Amino acid sequence: MRAIGLGSALLAFSISWPQSSGILESTRQPGVDEQSQTKAADTPQSPDAPSGKPQASPARPQSPKEEAWQTLEAACAGSKVAERESATFALGLLRNDAKARKLAERALSDAKAEVRSAGAAALGEMGSRRSIPKLRKALDDKDPSVALAAAHALHRMHDKSSYEVFYEVLTKQRKGGKGLLSSQMSTLSDPKKVAQLGLEAGIGFIPFARLGWRAVREVRKDDSSPVRAASALALAEDPDPATTKVLADQAGDNSWIVRAAALEALAKRGDPSALDTVKLYILDEKDVVRYTAAAATLRLLATKEARLSANSKDQLTMEK
Repeated sequence: MRAIGLGSALLAFSISWPQSSGILESTRQPGVDEQSQTKAADTPQSPDAPSGKPQASPARPQSPKEEAWQTLEAACAGSKVAERESATFALGLLRNDAKARKLAERALSDAKAEVRSAGAAALGEMGSRRSIPKLRKALDDKDPSVALAAAHALHRMHDKSSYEVFYEVLTKQRKGGKGLLSSQMSTLSDPKKVAQLGLEAGIGFIPFARLGWRAVREVRKDDSSPVRAASALALAEDPDPATTKVLADQAGDNSWIVRAAALEALAKRGDPSALDTVKLYILDEKDVVRYTAAAATLRLLATKEARLSANSKDQLTMEK
């Protein structure tokens, strides 16, 4: 397994040390004046000796929820473009979460098109209708990959403004005469650009479209990963409880694409019993997997809390 255990917090203890034996054994002897005794007692102790002052309170260990949010927020605000992109994509797993929505919306203004596209994709994945005005604005982004990501997000929420971009892709001109993408749509004839936009022919269903161009490059090295990743995501809706264990096992796959897909599927299944497995991958060696695991942890924790709350209410109702 590539994941390592969650970091443990160091505990500090205040220990009562015995006083220096030299001080304890010293007694007033004839001929020794009072001032000498006082100076001996005031002599600075060695660095290893206790200061007599109370030590600082131990740091409170992070909860899984705090660790997950810290992982995502740090990456979204980081200097590495690939990490900002991956962490922003992962936010899509957090539906009805104001903090996740605001982080994804902020990504729409990022200097890098990859991150802006990730923000649009995340908002579409979480179904954030409050973000529709910002996504409509992203339809006019100078980079076609961002405009297409925004259009796809809007289409998922049944917003008709998305059709403007799809119309322009086909006709090279947009309704209303804007045509902001037409000058750049020639890039669709470039297979690499097509793959980057998540439309590469030959793969068909791309289960890791949210993972971007990095996943497409990886596929060329591991031809079986898209099939296994697609299977993992398809199992997200399998009603068989035993499937949770199957996906948990796949989270340890050698391919990071499969690991990320399995973790996403576990999050979407909403089975809190997978939490212990999912949390392990917050420290995976691959950043995409780390951020997917962090978002999956938050989603499953929310599911668990909601169920506990519902059960408590039912119990109170039965007792009345």
